[in-house]
Amino acid sequence: MIVLHGYAAGRGIAIGRAHLVVRGISQVPQYHLKDDEIPNEISRFEAAIKSTRKQLEQIRSAIPENAPTELGAFISLHLMLLTDVTLSREPIDILQEQAINAEWALKIQTDHLSLQFDEIDDEYLRQRKQDMLQVVERIQKNLAGQSPEINLETNLLEDTVLIAHDLSPADTVFFKDQRIEGFVTDMGGPTSHTAILGRSLNIPSVVGLGNARQLISENEYVIVDGIGGVLIIDPDELVLAEYRRRLKDYRDHQKSLKKLKKTATTTEDSEEIDLLANIESAEDIKMLHNIGADGVGLLRSEFSYLNRDTLPEEDELYQIYSDIAKKLKGKPLTIRTVDLGVDKNPRWFGNNGTPNAALNPALGLTGIRLCHAEPMMFRTQMRAILRAAVHGNVKMMFPMIASVSELKQSLIHLETAKKQLTERGETFGKIEVGCMIEIPSAALTVSSLLKLIDFVSIGTNDLIQYTLSVDRSDDSVSYLYQPAHPAIIKLLSHIIRTANRAGKGVSVCGEMAGDAVYTRLLLGLGLRKFSMTSNNLLAIKDIIVRSNTVNLVNNVAKIIRNEDPDKVDDLLKKLNQI
Repeated sequence: MIVLHGYAAGRGIAIGRAHLVVRGISQVPQYHLKDDEIPNEISRFEAAIKSTRKQLEQIRSAIPENAPTELGAFISLHLMLLTDVTLSREPIDILQEQAINAEWALKIQTDHLSLQFDEIDDEYLRQRKQDMLQVVERIQKNLAGQSPEINLETNLLEDTVLIAHDLSPADTVFFKDQRIEGFVTDMGGPTSHTAILGRSLNIPSVVGLGNARQLISENEYVIVDGIGGVLIIDPDELVLAEYRRRLKDYRDHQKSLKKLKKTATTTEDSEEIDLLANIESAEDIKMLHNIGADGVGLLRSEFSYLNRDTLPEEDELYQIYSDIAKKLKGKPLTIRTVDLGVDKNPRWFGNNGTPNAALNPALGLTGIRLCHAEPMMFRTQMRAILRAAVHGNVKMMFPMIASVSELKQSLIHLETAKKQLTERGETFGKIEVGCMIEIPSAALTVSSLLKLIDFVSIGTNDLIQYTLSVDRSDDSVSYLYQPAHPAIIKLLSHIIRTANRAGKGVSVCGEMAGDAVYTRLLLGLGLRKFSMTSNNLLAIKDIIVRSNTVNLVNNVAKIIRNEDPDKVDDLLKKLNQI
């Protein structure tokens, strides 16, 4: 029996037979060309690039409605990398200069790029190396005339656990047609693309295991502990019996949670809590009603702008928003205005769908900055939201606000949108307006922002990233990404306390809201509105109804005073045992 420790991704436990995923590139051929052979070799390479682009575009267009939101963005990122001259043009230059075959020219360029990635100081760009390697693998497979898709047989056993060195975003599209109990990968970290997709797919999974694939044989029994981040190879009978018991307990607990969907979300000391859902489309509303969510705390509207060649029209957006508002039957719908940039890059923007050509796109033209740079797009969306507000309880919030001046500029655009609708004789509804707090400057000046708006929603993912200067997608520094870092807790306390004193709404819509580890911490900080992915809502409700906020406030005060990051875990454990 071998026990390997990695990073927990998708929660749950899987017990089954290992299926080794055959990936990677076989021996890359190397040979020299005659002068008259070079033009044909260039054409062969260009055809492989074209085929790769077509495959990725087909995969992106075939993404099912209920697929993880991030999937389309990750595949768009691979398409963006494919169009870069370093992959699409420079291998041709090497081919011509050295008179060598396309495969070897691409390998030379890949080795060169890998070294460059390793030396980059910027965390965001450095972690793109694995994405680059996945794109190169697809090109090499097309050059070799091999299928670049994941090799899954149609007759997989029902208890199949996939074992892979790595899985690309495109690979996970094929999961929808297969019965997969769980998966593990050698590569990845807690915030890597693979881990994010594992959580979104709700499949027990562990990533970052190092060399698991080399240690496992086909059809060997394995246990995937997606709660503890453990892989057990060839478990003995004692361990197998223990994990079968844990699996039964886990499934029983999941069933018991379903009984809570009609239970009021009220703490033991009668504090009423709102549990809202983060959604991407109208398809998510059915799940929202099934689990008894109180409404939508975040509609990620940018996904109506991706995977297309032109901007959506106002009427198209109006239909999308009004459809969701009607289906919610009076429950609140908070629409975040379009939040594009970084790795959510639309093809229609120009520059091959890469609005962020800056060295550090996370600090460049993204979020509300991009909206201000494209006022026609911004006002078109706001007019659609205003019109949809006639059909329900619709709210609007702006992403990535950094200052009062940015918020004022956004509100001026909103007034212009209202004026345009009035001049057209269009009917529109009255809406509450808020903004995301995801930048430290906004967190520290939240009292000034609240004078201009009705509510704020804390985007903890980016707030943590920007405050701690840690790219949450970079495996090499992921251990520094601490949601309960003393600096983050102090910022959260300040935001929540300020909003509560001002009598304005405040919610958390980042991953912290749906993580059971932080539920009691947030309650003790004074949070009364959570917004999360639907998969986590009932588990969070279960904790809330068994919590007493009066007791939590006193204990959380100790955590707020703590300034040592190393003590946070112990303090949280004590808090969660109350």
